[in-house]
Amino acid sequence: MNALNTALQKPTAQETILSLPHQLKAQLPLSNPLAQQIAEQRQTIQNILEGRDKRLLVITGPCSIHDTESALEYAEKLKQLQAQVSKHIFLVMRAYIEKPRTTVGWKGFLYDPNLDGSSNMQLGLEKSRELYLKIAAMGLPIASEILSPMATAYFDDLLAWGAIGARTSESQIHREISSHMPYSIGFKNGTDGSIQIALDAIQSASHPHQFLGMSQSGLPSILESGGNPKAHLILRGSNSGPNYRLAEIEQMKAKAKGELPALVIDCSHGNSSKNPMLQPEVLRTIVDERHLSSVRGVMLESHLLDGAQKISCAMAYGQSVTDGCLGWDKTCQLLLEVAENLKACPLQRSA
Repeated sequence: MNALNTALQKPTAQETILSLPHQLKAQLPLSNPLAQQIAEQRQTIQNILEGRDKRLLVITGPCSIHDTESALEYAEKLKQLQAQVSKHIFLVMRAYIEKPRTTVGWKGFLYDPNLDGSSNMQLGLEKSRELYLKIAAMGLPIASEILSPMATAYFDDLLAWGAIGARTSESQIHREISSHMPYSIGFKNGTDGSIQIALDAIQSASHPHQFLGMSQSGLPSILESGGNPKAHLILRGSNSGPNYRLAEIEQMKAKAKGELPALVIDCSHGNSSKNPMLQPEVLRTIVDERHLSSVRGVMLESHLLDGAQKISCAMAYGQSVTDGCLGWDKTCQLLLEVAENLKACPLQRSA
């Protein structure tokens, strides 16, 4: 009885009601011209993944968004670069607002936009959607990671590409929600380097599902998906080493006993030994071997400044607060170089 009384005396968990998805979309609406633009960008990405468009898909941007001003400056630079490389590269801005944590830590702009532990998620929802609309208005496609299934309803009309991380590729609910999304989604291999989890996830996401979810009106609902034919494989390396080179890809094909799904390679994480300055070396190798590997896309962690910093009261403008990034000057130089290499050695139609 004493234990029961003690339990009853504990303070109850706080609950804060958030805007419903349809309310936030009404508050920050997507115009018809932008909706058409996003639909066309999604189709372009799908064409690249299926090999109909021979350009290289490049998803580049900060490891995570923490400051809208620097994110928009990066987006403006990316827009200018796109005009220079568009014949050979299709640029997509990485604009991640959620970050998975191994234990604890800052969970991303959506959860704590003030970076002070106040966890003002209502503000995070509003600021994130507002930022996405501004990036879309610049003409850039937007990429993000699917982490909280409940958050997808707030942004499903704005994203052109999505990723499922190495730690969530095995999650049934992430496979189900991916089957419901209207854009291409990549599944990362496990942190141990195994691709089987991702291959299983791709198979699952490509099939129809009925599952519990949240409607646009915020009610618990049975969501019915038709399956996502746009699921593909992201190679992100492993704790023991990289998996981006042709020899490693060929080994995967042999183990899979058949052709792999469309490949996107993450130049960071295990493929760069978590050293952002090694990303150019990874990308150059991928481009050199692309005519044999048929890699369709790559991911770069890139921001205005090199490296990373801790959240503090005196942070450098344009530097990541999560994983280290490649600075803009190096990113721009690298992608201009890659565009020239792709011009000289285009992917053959038979690839």
